[in-house]
Parts: sequence; C-alpha cells; structure tokens
Amino acid sequence: MTETRGRARHRRRGRALAIGAPAALAAAGVLAYGTAFDVFGTDARPEAKAAGAAAPAWASAVADGFASVDALGQKGTYGGRDGRTVTVRTLADLEKYATAPEPYVIVVAGTITVNPTGKEIRVASDKTIIGSGASGHIVGGGFFLGQGVHNVIIRNLTIRDSYQGVWNDKEHDFDAVQMDGAHHVWIDHNDLRHMADGLIDSRKDTTYVTVSWNRLGHNNKTFGIGWTENATADLTIHHNWIRETEQRNPSTDNVAHAHLYNNLLQDDPGTDITSSYGNYARGRTRMVLENSVFQGVNNPVIKDATAALVQRGNVFSGTTGRNESGGTAFDPRAYYPYTPDPTAAVPDLLRSGAGPRSTLGTTPAPTAAATVLTVAKDGSGRFTSVQKAVDAVPAGNTSRVVIRVAPGVYRETVKVPSNKPHVTIEGTGGSRKDTVIVEGHASGMTRPDGSGTYGTGGSATVAVEADDFQARNLTLSNDFDEAANRNLNGHQAVALRTAADRVFLDGVIVTGDQDTLLLDTAAKDRTGRVYVTNSYVIGNVDFVFGRATAVIDRSVLTLKKRWDGTSAGYVTAPSTPAGRKGFLITRSTVNGDVSPGTFYLGRPWHAGGDATLDPQTTVRDSVLSAAVKPTPWTDMSGFSWKDDRFAEYRNTGPGSGPSHPDRPHLTDAQAAGQDTAHWLDGWTPTAG
Repeated sequence: MTETRGRARHRRRGRALAIGAPAALAAAGVLAYGTAFDVFGTDARPEAKAAGAAAPAWASAVADGFASVDALGQKGTYGGRDGRTVTVRTLADLEKYATAPEPYVIVVAGTITVNPTGKEIRVASDKTIIGSGASGHIVGGGFFLGQGVHNVIIRNLTIRDSYQGVWNDKEHDFDAVQMDGAHHVWIDHNDLRHMADGLIDSRKDTTYVTVSWNRLGHNNKTFGIGWTENATADLTIHHNWIRETEQRNPSTDNVAHAHLYNNLLQDDPGTDITSSYGNYARGRTRMVLENSVFQGVNNPVIKDATAALVQRGNVFSGTTGRNESGGTAFDPRAYYPYTPDPTAAVPDLLRSGAGPRSTLGTTPAPTAAATVLTVAKDGSGRFTSVQKAVDAVPAGNTSRVVIRVAPGVYRETVKVPSNKPHVTIEGTGGSRKDTVIVEGHASGMTRPDGSGTYGTGGSATVAVEADDFQARNLTLSNDFDEAANRNLNGHQAVALRTAADRVFLDGVIVTGDQDTLLLDTAAKDRTGRVYVTNSYVIGNVDFVFGRATAVIDRSVLTLKKRWDGTSAGYVTAPSTPAGRKGFLITRSTVNGDVSPGTFYLGRPWHAGGDATLDPQTTVRDSVLSAAVKPTPWTDMSGFSWKDDRFAEYRNTGPGSGPSHPDRPHLTDAQAAGQDTAHWLDGWTPTAG
C-alpha cells in the first residue's frame, strides 16, 4: 500500500459509533513470556503423551486483573503452561504432581476424595490444576499455597464438602483454597461450597491474585483477605456469583488495591442462611467496587473509618442496612486494562457463565486426532521447508492439519491456498522467537521470472488464503532493507497477508516496517474474520491494514523508526466495506522506541479511490504510550477520517487523552456494541 492515493470526493456521514466485554490482561506482562505449546497426557504416567499434538487452548490460558501484572520477578500468571500435561484420578497422583518442583498442567478427571477430611493439598509454583469438563471434583479437602508459591492457576473444579456439622466452626480450619504469602494466583470458573471454614482465604500478604467467574455458596465464610498488618496486597475479584453465604463476601483487610467488579451477591429469602454483610473494606484497605449487583443482602457494603471505598455503577435490590463509601481509592486501569460488563447484564451473565464449564477443561479429541506434519531444517523432520509441508496437505481437507516447525530461520515464502483449510503452523521452540519464517520482498521489486513487480499483496512472506487457519508460537517477518533500496518505487513489504475467514493468530510476532500485516478478505463481498491475541505486531507506516473484520486483543503494537531514523507513522489503515466491522484493538499496548507525539493510530484507506468504503478502527481499553499524537486520526488521499469510523474508549497511558471533536470517544452505550463478541459474530477461536 502506498502512502499517497489518488484523490476522490467523499460524502460526510453521520453515525452512532459503537464495544464491551469482560476484560483483561496487562498485555506487556503476559506477552513477555509468549505462548508456549506442549503435548498433553492421557493419564498420570510421566510417559503418557499424545506425540505431536498441540496443547488445548485452556492449557495455555493466562490470568487477567492483578494476577496479570509483572511483579516480584513473575511475568503474569500462566500456571503450568510450559510443562507437561497429566491427567489424575487419585489423591496420590494429584499430590505427586501438585507438589513437584517442575511445571505441570494437572487435569482432574472425576472425583477425588481427600483423606483425612480437611487436608489441604500443598501446591508448588508453576502449576495449573484444572477439572476435566465438569467432572473434576475435590471432596472433603482443598489446596494450600504457602509462602513464596507463585504462578498457580486453579480452574474449572468443584471443591466441596469438608463441612463438619458446625456452622461457625472454630475447630476445623478446612478451606477450599488457602494462600499464605503466595503471589500470582488465578482462581477461575470453580464451584466452591460447603466447607468447614472459608471457601477462599488469602492471607499473610498474598498478592497479585485474580478470582473470577466462580460460584461461591452455601457456606458461612466466603472469602477472607488479610491476617497482616501490612497494606501491600493487590487483588482483583470479578464475575463471581456469591449465593447463600453469611459473611466475608469478601472481608478485605489491609489490602493496598482491591478491585471488585461485576459480582453478584444473592441472599434468597426463606432459607436457613442469612447474610450478615456483603463487601467489607477493613483496616487500611483501598477498594474500588463497581458494576456489581446485590440482591437481598443485609449490610451490602460496609467500610471501616480507616478504609477508602469508591462505589460506581452498582445495583441494590431488596437490601437492608449499611451501604457505605468514602475516601479516595485508586484507578485500576493504572495497573491493567479491563472492561466491566453493564450492571444490568450481570445476573444473567453469571447464572449462565460462572462455575465449571463442560468444555473448558476437556481435552479436545479433534486436536489429538489431527494430522501432524513436522518441519526441521536439519532434516530431522518429514520436511525441510514450511511450504513443502503445506504442499503435502490434501486439497479440500476437512480436518485439522498441524504443521510443527522446529526452531530455526526458514528463509522462504509460504502460501496456504484457499483449497487447504484447517491448517495450523506452529513453532515448537520455547519462545516465539525460536522459529522464524522470513523473506525480504517489497512491492516495487521485480519478480525473479521477470513477470512484473511483486505488488503489495504479492510481497508477503506468508500468505493465507484458506479458511480456519491458525498460527502460533513463531515469528513471521519481512526484512526488506528500505535504507539499501531507498530509490525503489514501492517500499510496502508485507510479513503476513490473510485473505480468509476465521484466522486465529496466537502468540506470534509479525514484524516489518511499512505494511507489515495485511488483513484482507478473499473479495470485497466476502467475510474475513481475524483474531490476534497474545502477540506482537511491529512496524511504522500503515502496518495494520486491509478490509478484514479483525480483533487485536491482549497484544503489543510496537512502533519502529523509519529507515532514515525519523519517527513518523500510522498504526492502522482500514479499508472496511460499508456495513461491516473493521479493526478493533482491545486490551492491548501501543508503544515503541520512537519520539513522543509522532504516530497516528490510524487513517482511512479508500483502496483505489473507492468512496463506498467505510473504514473503521476502534481502540479501546488499551495503554497508549507518549508516541501517540494528541489528535490520533488523520486524513488520507483526500478522504477525511471524520467521514469514516474512528474512535477510542477507556484508553490509558501518556498517549491517551480526553474526548474532543478531533479525538472522539465512544459512550458506554456505543461501546456495548463494539467488543470482541460483536466483531467475531458467533465465531469462538479455539486452538487446534
């Protein structure tokens, strides 16, 4: 794509710009580690692996909220993602792998009864413990995370029934999850109930914890936080359904930053359990409580005189007693991006979505059964080049083919033609930097056969024209040397071109200079949905461009200086057809080693002077560095950005700014229609 276009007249259109979805991760913290993929086991034996199979998506999931923040030497929370996956069915095997020094993803298949009752299984660092579907139950005991234990995920489990018949039990300290001095813990999509003491205890300076999407119920004490004189802990508690509990919902004592949002606290009338209080800010706690729903709860929100508690957007129905707030707390977006759901949606959202999910922890059979092709430069694989492996995929294939590429630099162009869907290309190294596919073609260069120049699209190192394509854990690069070819007419040099639907890019680096990432469709009237997550996109001029409907989520857009050392550029250049969605950048970071105030977030590309196009870029819930201009949108080739669809919502960082005519922001109502779910329109990207 050239930097200037033929001029055209363009009519001005008025429209309601419209995003919303539960968010989020601190992108840079998670991305420093990337996405690692390993094989998964079928039972608890160390040798039990499905050779060549990729880990299911849930095994590489990472935390949001405070658990995603880089701190204490830990880069976010990703559990045992970098280790082997084992399936356990006995208490002995669960304890064996939970206490092991190396990382593991531990899949609990079936019911494990803890003996003696009330025992808390000790968990070492770098573990994911996850239920297989809805079948993973821990009965009569729980888990304990001691001093210094970190990077632990507990997901999709039912932990229940250590209750000893005494309601306010002072004798039996039997919790579902107890943490004493741990950090970077994610407790997600569990059902915790009917325990002798608390459901969750976060004690003794435990910090960088996220508790999300759990059902917590039928217990005296729900969630106690504190047991310390220090006010240093940071916790995020969101999207939890707390029902039929008496106290500690949660009780939050001496917590530096407590962020509670989108929780449902419910006390049903006519039951044996009556709430004593709801959310409690104790001691020197600073709490932000927002977009939560309280139904029938006594004393729904209380605070000590020494605590700070800021409320916003909460709804109270049938509540009685104290409902308090006051003081100055903190801005959660200073620590991580997030998007609260509308308060009115919370009850239905949590009743249908909280707790264990039947598909979250199930090892997907299609992945295990996928055809696997191996590539290695040294000849140890079936193929020595990526394109040769693609060529071996049968035309019209109907099941997943995974091309596993060993670490190395593969200088070649790769094309996945439209008649070869369901292809995955993944690097097998420990880092996405280990496996690199690179070439250096540019738009103005003459093809070797003399048939003309490459053109922008033809310059791509990797071209994807097949639906249901996936790439992960590798680098796609165009290393065209602009400085050495400064007189060439056409410096556009694409690293990756997609012209297909349901393209899933996870844990990749896409790097170049001008026109790095071309997100296109097979034709102007064809749909092309692309989802990019946990990735880096690097460039300077229009380096994310095209007419696809694309989401860039939890990623980093890295700004580069131009070939002559100057700082100037444009992140996006959408060419969206009218009536379709364009580019959505959400929960991401825009930064780079460039001068302040030198980069636009985008400009409208009316390809070929087509005035019927309606380019769109929305940047929301993201961190913008000082490199972003105070007026972040600009015109292009005679077309005004104000006639198209460019907007922001809830961005933070030194490059963010308040709404004004040259920097439009979405309203909350408009943002509710501009989120990942609306963009992907029924497609849920799943690793395969």
